[in-house]
Amino acid sequence: MTLLVLVPPLSQGLYLLYCPCMGRFGNQADQFLGSLAFSKSLNRTLVLPPWISYSPGGGGVSLLPWDSLFDLELVSSFHSVITMETFMKTIAPTEWPEEERTSFCYSARPGEAQDSCNAKHGSPFGPFWSSFSVEFARSEMFGPLGFSTSPTNMRRWREKYERWPVLAMTGAPAPFPVAEDNVELQKYIRWKPEWIRKAQSWVTENMGPGAKYIGLHLRNGLDWVRACDHVTRPGVKALFSSPQCLGYRGERGELGEQLCRPGADTIISQLGEAIRDTGVSHVFVASDSDHMLREFRASFSGAGVRVTRLAEDDFRLDLVILERGELFIGNCVSSFSAFVKRSRDVAGRPSAFWGFSEKIEEGKSEL
Repeated sequence: MTLLVLVPPLSQGLYLLYCPCMGRFGNQADQFLGSLAFSKSLNRTLVLPPWISYSPGGGGVSLLPWDSLFDLELVSSFHSVITMETFMKTIAPTEWPEEERTSFCYSARPGEAQDSCNAKHGSPFGPFWSSFSVEFARSEMFGPLGFSTSPTNMRRWREKYERWPVLAMTGAPAPFPVAEDNVELQKYIRWKPEWIRKAQSWVTENMGPGAKYIGLHLRNGLDWVRACDHVTRPGVKALFSSPQCLGYRGERGELGEQLCRPGADTIISQLGEAIRDTGVSHVFVASDSDHMLREFRASFSGAGVRVTRLAEDDFRLDLVILERGELFIGNCVSSFSAFVKRSRDVAGRPSAFWGFSEKIEEGKSEL
């Protein structure tokens, strides 16, 4: 479906910023696409927030500037954007004075104050805004307005808030998972050249120059195993990013446990078929917990297949390597896999999902 947004010329001095505070990178990336569409429809410059990265074990948070990962020029070709760092240094002092800083939320959030967005309550909300020395003077509840980009809803937003230079959202102004109409915006998200070089260098050093490989994403941490319990509950037809393989109306299949937490037998069997189909001899594995290297090597080393992973976890490098493989097999329900799938669609590279019978062939891109 083609995204068509008709808006007047960009209004000067109107900005939209938000905290990407729901989940890890995959969730943030889904909501970024929706936020980009929302800001364009609302006719406001989008302030690009840093990506929030979490320490292993649920420790502290780190903020990665948006343009430390992705090409600022390309996304700017779609809509007016500015990084949070630049906004706070050059725009905020005059256009968003401290005494006028208002946090926007649909309705009051739990926290210290009554009838407040409590925008800095909890983590990562507090660390995110504090890293830019932001304190909010007041709150504004915008409900029942939502994040639909329909002409009617956009008109209501503009009528109510057009005189506000800055709309600072407590969370992303976008649904999760990414709305079907906004999936195609992935084409404006391109890794900076240094990350491509890092990925190419790693592949060359660990697989050989020009090596072809299959990239795997295994989502099998304890939190994920527990989340997958939901797929067996009555009436649950979609979970997280499952529309990426099942379709947004469930037209390509039904949600099942093997899609969410495939067993080792399913994974070994499906990888074996992929190796035979592609003829490659290298496999790269990314995982949030168990990379299954022992099982893979026991099953395929006799056939001359080498299976490897990063020595030190780096989700950015994992993503780039997965995006550039001969074939990608990911988790249908995972938003991390969804980011890889969308990026591969843009490049016309084939993807598949664990426990899902339909292989997404090259050229069958949903973008």
